[in-house]
Amino acid sequence: MTNTWMDIKNSDVIVIMGGNAAEAHPCGFKWVTEAKAHNKAKLIVVDPRFTRSASVADYYCPIRPGTDIAFLGGVINYLLSNDLIQKEYVLNFTNAAYIVKPEFGFKDGLFTGYDEVKRDYDKSSWDYEIGEDGFAKVDMTLQDPRCVYQLMKQHYSRYTPELVERICGSPKEKFLKVAEYMASTSKPDKAMTSMYALGWTQHSKGAQNIRTMAMVQLLLGNIGVRGGGMNALRGHSNIQGLTDVGLMSHLMPGYLNMPTQKEPDLATYMSSRGFKPLRPGQTSYWQNYKKFFVSFQKSIFGKAATAENDWAYNYLPKLDVTYDILRAFDLMYNGKMNGYICQGFNPLMSFPNKAKNLQALAKLKWLVVMDPLQTETARFWENHGEFNDSKPEEIQTEVFELPTTSFAEDEGSLTNSSRWLQWHWPGQEPPYETKTDIDIMAEIFLRLKTMYVNEGGAFPDPILNLTWNYQTPHAPTPEELAKELNGRVLEDITDPADPTKIILAAGKQLDGFAQLTDDGKTACGCWIYSGCFTDAGNQMARRDTTDPGGTGLAPKWTWAWPANRRILYNRASADVAGKPWAPQKPLIQWNGSRWVGFDVPDYGPTIKPEQSVGPFIMQQEGVARLFARTGMREGPFPEHYEPMEAPIANLMSPAIKGNPVARMFKGDREALGSAEKFPIVATTYRLTEHFHYWSKHVLPNAVMQPEFFVEMSEQLAAEKGIKIGGWVKVSSNRGFVKAKAVVTKRLQPLKVDGKVQHVIGIPIHWGFTGAAKKGYGVNVLGPVVGDANSETPEFKAYLVDVEPTTPPVTEPAVASVSSSKKQQG
Repeated sequence: MTNTWMDIKNSDVIVIMGGNAAEAHPCGFKWVTEAKAHNKAKLIVVDPRFTRSASVADYYCPIRPGTDIAFLGGVINYLLSNDLIQKEYVLNFTNAAYIVKPEFGFKDGLFTGYDEVKRDYDKSSWDYEIGEDGFAKVDMTLQDPRCVYQLMKQHYSRYTPELVERICGSPKEKFLKVAEYMASTSKPDKAMTSMYALGWTQHSKGAQNIRTMAMVQLLLGNIGVRGGGMNALRGHSNIQGLTDVGLMSHLMPGYLNMPTQKEPDLATYMSSRGFKPLRPGQTSYWQNYKKFFVSFQKSIFGKAATAENDWAYNYLPKLDVTYDILRAFDLMYNGKMNGYICQGFNPLMSFPNKAKNLQALAKLKWLVVMDPLQTETARFWENHGEFNDSKPEEIQTEVFELPTTSFAEDEGSLTNSSRWLQWHWPGQEPPYETKTDIDIMAEIFLRLKTMYVNEGGAFPDPILNLTWNYQTPHAPTPEELAKELNGRVLEDITDPADPTKIILAAGKQLDGFAQLTDDGKTACGCWIYSGCFTDAGNQMARRDTTDPGGTGLAPKWTWAWPANRRILYNRASADVAGKPWAPQKPLIQWNGSRWVGFDVPDYGPTIKPEQSVGPFIMQQEGVARLFARTGMREGPFPEHYEPMEAPIANLMSPAIKGNPVARMFKGDREALGSAEKFPIVATTYRLTEHFHYWSKHVLPNAVMQPEFFVEMSEQLAAEKGIKIGGWVKVSSNRGFVKAKAVVTKRLQPLKVDGKVQHVIGIPIHWGFTGAAKKGYGVNVLGPVVGDANSETPEFKAYLVDVEPTTPPVTEPAVASVSSSKKQQG
């Protein structure tokens, strides 16, 4: 989230699109009801289904899964055509005025630089014209035909309301009403918030879904203000924290990049990370990248990281490709991976094309599963009839189960959607021989290290020199790890003007990332978390509910990254002169000598407004990007592409099928289905009564939602001869599932390009372990295609067919198998 859960109460318009907060985030949804009750906010829901969020909305608009960019592109066209933007904000706080290279262009669905063989772009034309002074050229009148504003206006002029209706199936009058609600917040004293979740991310162009709404919010002046923002609703208590500390295979903690094979040494690695400002006087805070990187290396490798060896840069792996989950299972499937450690997730049921996953796991020599529960992944070799039709006698994979504690038995911090690091304590002692994840990983590391000491290796240095200065090496404490993430001073840091004066003494916990250095005198495990555990104590354990001004920020409740800042880019909440856009909802403002207010300024506290330093301090421009010169593989402007399996051709660019740079492996493209054979669009979702694949192990949850089902419209059921509660078979080109039919008015047929289009909804939570009735994994159906930027699978839009059927054929699990296949505890 750029803002916070509590801040939603300050919104004037709330748009839920790409999520279902009332059902999937019921606790956080209370702030939506606060906004409606006390701020007279309007709730708008755009979704393929009439969800529980839609049931309490002021306005609902249906949409075909996978067409969000077309819908929002239409909104951008509406705003620009009707001059319904926050002009002063757009002119001064975005790159609307920047002049783009003359080589840049767009034609027939593709931007300049596309390579059809590589399925990738040469992005050199996606940049600004640079003047003789070394800075990007701008036109503050916004009249230059090559300025971002004019290029954007031209690009989105194609997204007419009529075309939006043809593509999305959203009735024109409903689309225009949604656009009108959004446009109402272009007034400086109004704000709209966007609430989204996996309904936007799980697409082959998921990152661009989010970016399109971010552009809408920038045009309306809704970023950095109270009641505004882009608010990602995290579906798990610590998914945000995992991402922050390096969950992504190409990232290190704090969103630092893993080196690639093209960066064999530190000088090459840093050569593209100077982040020189593109306009005079801009902050471009990523200029401090080397401080973050060197401090991270010192945290990991301690005294072994020195200036002489480039801070142990050679200890880091150099990526040839990104090793995300889709690639990992493709390598496994092709026999190129021997072992796999699966910690805290259930890939057999979570990754697309379950049949491929099953075959992949069967080709491993060994599989380690760390989990508090029995997962389908750990039991992939068992035969459960149609639910898991494996052949145990042919599988030689050795499976080791290491039972871990659950979150309720752990101590530590959880980072929520609001970027709050909240410390928690165990609710009970762990049962039996269960160990914490930390203890298990410590044991594995120490044994690996002993093996390297005794047996040597091709390059043992990174393992042998890994910092491990914990009081009990076999059981590091959460507090020790938190202090390590926060960072500390390794050597006295003196005043440059007076070397006899010590500014920061060795051993001190850092107060924040502003104290990091690039000379090896500081260590920090995650620069954005610096400040969470200082010499003043554990800031994450604070529980002061004081909320000055009733802002919804509660600055003394726990700690938020970065720097306990609750709303990112909050300098943008004030105009060029430093006065709040919305005087009734101030956030920070200039008092004549410094920036003051309810939040920690996301800005230099004494930078004067007349210095013209932009509020988007992480960008080299100092302003937000309506035109993305870097970072997005598909193009600098989001463009509508159909899902990889779509019921119609791309009406914007008929020659382009799907995202032209989406990631697919050999064999997966051939597994795509056609609309002729599979004419129905399927989408997946979650239920309030279940949490992913966990809660089916809990009897009360299993009683409330006991059985796998599929939702469909009354019209589709009538066409197919399907009865309420009857068994149906849902098939894709990759497999089939059987489920009970829930026939409902919550789904209605759409009219797409003049033809009736049916959509069905499938919840994800069932499998062949747990207290609930056995059910199929919905991932049997989905295609193996990854978002071009994040590699997230496209679970939210693909093609199926549905028909009445008989109940599933079930067989008991195999009672005994050869010792090589038995679980090892």
